[in-house]
Amino acid sequence: MTTHPRPDEVPADLDAVIAEAPADATGALWRLTGDGRGLDANLVRLLPGAAYAEHAGPLLDVLLVVVAGGGRLDTPDGPRTLRPHAACRLPRGTSRSLTAGPEGLAYLTVHARRPGPDTVPPAPAGLAPASAEGGEPACFLNRVCPACGRPATEPVAAYCSRCGEELPE
Repeated sequence: MTTHPRPDEVPADLDAVIAEAPADATGALWRLTGDGRGLDANLVRLLPGAAYAEHAGPLLDVLLVVVAGGGRLDTPDGPRTLRPHAACRLPRGTSRSLTAGPEGLAYLTVHARRPGPDTVPPAPAGLAPASAEGGEPACFLNRVCPACGRPATEPVAAYCSRCGEELPE
């Protein structure tokens, strides 16, 4: 059995991660973890012909690097062919969709770390606490990823920023 670095250790052998994943595994196969980091990175795999529907990343620029396979990236600037070792910067707010080619598509996304629930700053001093009146709290379950449990930070997110899984309707 080959041992690989923990996800928070770099370098990581992404080719080995892909080779050792079950053949039908999709979504995030690997992610950068660990406290104190300033980056998020995910190795995502789409099976042949699969697609991520059009969506926008409103908060952060994203670097997308194809690791294996190929496909197509559609943006307002038009379609782009993706093949191994192609790199693309997706500026924040860019609308895009991805479609895997006949060999599938494995790609790495890298962006600045988004603040999560554990990094939310305390409320400013003097801010009045929320009133106990007003009925039931709003339900945000449609913003919680069913695969990894991470809550979406954007109110209109369609996909999880951590693992790429589609969020509930």
